[in-house]
Amino acid sequence: MPALISRTAAGHLLLFMALLLAGCGTLRPGFETPTVNVQGFRAVPSQKNLPAFEIDLAVSNPNASALKLAGIAYTVSLDGREVITGVGNNLPEIEAYGTETFTVTAQFDLLAGAALVASLLNKNSNEFDYAFEARLDPGALIPSIRVRDTGTVSLDGL
Repeated sequence: MPALISRTAAGHLLLFMALLLAGCGTLRPGFETPTVNVQGFRAVPSQKNLPAFEIDLAVSNPNASALKLAGIAYTVSLDGREVITGVGNNLPEIEAYGTETFTVTAQFDLLAGAALVASLLNKNSNEFDYAFEARLDPGALIPSIRVRDTGTVSLDGL
């Protein structure tokens, strides 16, 4: 019978630990999601003979405490096609109620890009929609923050 009590106690301990870990995501009451804006986008030389891009981002922190970022994973979609992806680390700390601008490098998906070009050739408009989506990783036990910036780009301006 003592073995049954030990199992029950161990089960309660595991349940308590699971509840404690699940509660870690709510340790930031009143936390507001930062905003991200694409400030610049340019092609850069690549060592792999595939197109690469630098993306200038402005991240604003609307919270009363600094936001430390361990990393970022992001995608850029053009007319609904995910054509550019990238990751970054070594990011700046964003002060409370502050904005930081930094640059990340992204790689082009050649197959998705070919489908996009075919779509643009059949399109009756000189504009297309873009979406920048990112997962900001504050590290430790804090959940990731998902952000999105969308807009329209005109081919007339290129």
